[in-house]
Formats: sequence, structure tokens, C-alpha cells
Amino acid sequence: MAFAAEKLQSDDALLDAYSATVADAVDRIGPAVCRIERIGAGGHGSGFVIAQDGLVVTNFHVVGDARAVRVTMPDGAAREGHVLGRDPDTDIALVRADGSFADVAPLGDSKRLRRGQIAIAIGNPLGFEWTVTAGVVSALGRSMRASTGRLIDDVIQTDAALNPGNSGGPLVSSSGEVMGVNTAMIHGAQGIAFAVASNTANFVISEIIRFGRVRRAFIGVSADTTNLPRRAALLSQVSTNTAVRLRSVEKNGPAAKAGLKEGDIIAAIDGRPVTGVDDLVRMLDAERIGRETLCTVVRRSGVSQVVVTPVARNS
Repeated sequence: MAFAAEKLQSDDALLDAYSATVADAVDRIGPAVCRIERIGAGGHGSGFVIAQDGLVVTNFHVVGDARAVRVTMPDGAAREGHVLGRDPDTDIALVRADGSFADVAPLGDSKRLRRGQIAIAIGNPLGFEWTVTAGVVSALGRSMRASTGRLIDDVIQTDAALNPGNSGGPLVSSSGEVMGVNTAMIHGAQGIAFAVASNTANFVISEIIRFGRVRRAFIGVSADTTNLPRRAALLSQVSTNTAVRLRSVEKNGPAAKAGLKEGDIIAAIDGRPVTGVDDLVRMLDAERIGRETLCTVVRRSGVSQVVVTPVARNS
């Protein structure tokens, strides 16, 4: 009887700790989450403020081709915003809202996420403003197809409930950091939803701020983050334990022409470790277009150096 009572108290303590963790994360990020509506076009979604001067992150499919949107904060204050840029290939858009904002939700480092970690979604699903749902990170390094037909790599899978209207809102870790931008759920399925990783979103945002669009080098591959065996790391002379495995190689693309094949592991580019898909996306920027790029490739037969010449990625 005493054992049962102690176990019950222990379970209660664990539930209280879980509740406090979720509530603290929501208190930290929630005030920066906003409702976004296209002016004159209907439809709404979510977003969150990442800088006090009014930079707001949301999904491309929330703003569409709209130039102006209405940004409404939890306190009811509504501001007009204009779309600075959009990237259909990652379903990310950046908005500049009028005025200044005291509460912000900066993007964290999604590389620190682990499967099973608490995941908290905040948004405006089905018109129910500032709703909170919680679950876990179900998987990392997923891929999903964007509205352009291209694959978004380094996607976070979660079972935190998402519904129409959650799109563009933050996926928050137990430490109260934004680790992803909620982007999609699978209709008819329960407990399967996706968010664009914060590191990918950070890359897109920096490109939009600098150039108004995302410039990319293209080699024609899709990839997953994978463990790099210690022997392979030593042979490839990198000091990391993860790399990227090519899931598919586009026929007649630059990678295929260079001899890269499905299943190849890219451990480094021009001597710099590639520890995950987000690294691969970031390294393939416009500066590499038309420039010979040395890939350190791990295969069953050993480690080899493959020279790939990326081309400009068409919009």
C-alpha cells in the first residue's frame, strides 16, 4: 500500500513537471505568436515575431502571392504588414509588420533536437486563436514535397496536433526555443505532422533579408542525415559523427554527371564537414554556382573525392 502511494506521488510529480515545462515554454514564446490574414483575399494562418522591428516568420502557403497581410497579436493589437520575400521550395515567407514588438521568439538550433523530445505547437487552428498542443518529436531529417513539387529536406515530424490555421506557427522545444515552423499535417492521419527545421528557416530568412529571394546552387539530390561510422570519419578526415546519405540522385543532374549515386554518404564539401541536411542546404548557396566543388564521399569501397559543378537552381 505504501509502495502504491509513493508511486502515485511520483507519477503526480512527473506530470506536474511536464505541465510546468510546457507552460513555461508557452509563456516564453506565446506572446510573440500572431495570426496572419491576407488583406482582401481571405484565409488565415499563424506566424511569430523574430525581431523587435517587426520581422515575422510564416509559411509561404499562408501569404500566397499577397503583398499585404494583417498581423494580429495575442493582446488584440492588429498591424499591417508587407511580405518581404517568400520561398515556395521550403514553404517559408518573411513579413515586415508595422511598429515595434516587445515579445520575440528567435529561432533556435534544430540540430540539437532529439527524437522523443517534447514538442509544443502554438497557433490559430480552425479559428481558435492561440491554441497550444503538445507531443514529441517523432522523427528528424524527413523530406516532404513543397507546393512547387520539390522536396523540402530536414523536416521535423511530430505528433503534436496540427490543424488548418496552425501553419506558420512555431514548434517549440521543452527549453522554450523555436525549433521549427509548422507547415503541414497529413489529412486523415492522426499524430503525423511536419515542421520546417529552424536551421533551414534561418538560412532562407537570411537570404531574403540580403537579396529579397533565396539563391541556390543545384546538384540534383535529395538526402537524409545519417550516422557516420568512426572508421569512415577517420578515413574521410572529419571530426563529426553524422553526415548525409543520398536518398536519390536526379538523372542527368550535376551530381549524377559527377558519378554520385544513391546511398553515397557525403562527409565534407571542400574540406568542411557536412553534419546534416541543413549543412548541405546552406553550403549549396549561390557562391558555388558554376564552381567546381569537392565532395568527400564515403562508400563501401572506401572514401573518394568527387568533383561536382553545381548549376543555378531555376525558380
